[in-house]
Amino acid sequence: MSMNFCTRCGSGLEFRVPEGDDRQRHVCPACGHIHYINPRLVVGCIVEWKNKVLLCQRAIEPMYGMWTAPAGFLEAGETAADGAKRETHEEAKAAVEIIAPYTLFNLTFINQIYLMFRARLIDGRFDVGTESLAVRLFAEDEVPWDEIAFTAIRRTLGHYFEDRKTGDFRFRMGDLSPERPA
Repeated sequence: MSMNFCTRCGSGLEFRVPEGDDRQRHVCPACGHIHYINPRLVVGCIVEWKNKVLLCQRAIEPMYGMWTAPAGFLEAGETAADGAKRETHEEAKAAVEIIAPYTLFNLTFINQIYLMFRARLIDGRFDVGTESLAVRLFAEDEVPWDEIAFTAIRRTLGHYFEDRKTGDFRFRMGDLSPERPA
């Protein structure tokens, strides 16, 4: 990510290693402010209901028209679980109960971290939210695997269906790299 001007004083920035630091950062030579660029946290849910999972067809870019689990960026002042519940309600108009944290993927190449929770649909009701074209429940053999928008979601769903066979849903963590086109 590139920055040109200081958000504190408006002066032009330098890209250098600040004193006492170990990496290059955007530094304002006028006021001395160091602009740290930190990863953004994406939170979401693998929503369970009667042996199926809830997926949303995206009505926004990136990946318009592709399918995903309800997820999005954590907002300031939210816990990760509250953010995942909010995103599920926004995208699928579904109320959920969080079961447990399930997967965490580092996507350092785009400065994102995905944290997905297992969740249970509370009352079986859901509908299309403003960021979705469609929302529906999928059995494992119905999941449109070639149309899943994001690698972190595809991996999480794969782990989920494997773990469901044994009933042992352990927390998983990993690093993802950019996908190469086929």
